[in-house]
Amino acid sequence: MLRTLRLLVPASMLVVLVGLLANPAQAATWSSSAQWGTWTNGGYTLYNNIWGGGAGPQTIWANSYSNWGVWANHPNTGGVKSYPNATRNVNRRISALGSVRSSFNVSVPNGGAYATAYDIWCDGHTYEIMLWMNKYGPVGPLGSRQTSTSAGGHSWDVYRGSNGSNQVFSFIRQGNANSGTVDIKAILTWLRTNNWFGDVTLGDVQFGYEITSSSGGMDFRTNNFSVSAS
Repeated sequence: MLRTLRLLVPASMLVVLVGLLANPAQAATWSSSAQWGTWTNGGYTLYNNIWGGGAGPQTIWANSYSNWGVWANHPNTGGVKSYPNATRNVNRRISALGSVRSSFNVSVPNGGAYATAYDIWCDGHTYEIMLWMNKYGPVGPLGSRQTSTSAGGHSWDVYRGSNGSNQVFSFIRQGNANSGTVDIKAILTWLRTNNWFGDVTLGDVQFGYEITSSSGGMDFRTNNFSVSAS
């Protein structure tokens, strides 16, 4: 007679096991809950970057620069709490760039308040260019709306303002996208053609999640991401 062996697992232990399996940071190549946790991979640097006031706990995890995510539990209050991101430094003038393109694919929650955004820096920290690919909840860009345009493969509402330290140009995509390709050189050329800046040097191209609130804990996952420059 064939007998089936049953392994009895206490309910409390089962909860722990399920929790471990559900947390991507447990199985990732790298993870950090440190405020300024960083990791370098493949020419990119990942940052946990919990920079805002009143922030809650946040853990970033990564298997590579193109496959990473963050679990964040920030309270339901105003003000940006963090910008976990992957960064690639280009460090070339617009006139010396033939092409700058980036592709992304993300899975984001239907709750909280956040933007999935590129944060692009030129001439050091003189000019900040934000490309909002999707947004959820009560969030909005700095400054005032200037115009709408189609550039870099997407249609945008364009805002211009200052955070007190640098000029900020925000391109808010007309309709959310969780995946796609952006021609960053075309965005830079649009700004230069409209005399918002000159032949500036493109520095860091960052991509991540500008999180205002994620009460109860929410997952933000980057399934794929890359930046190419030539």
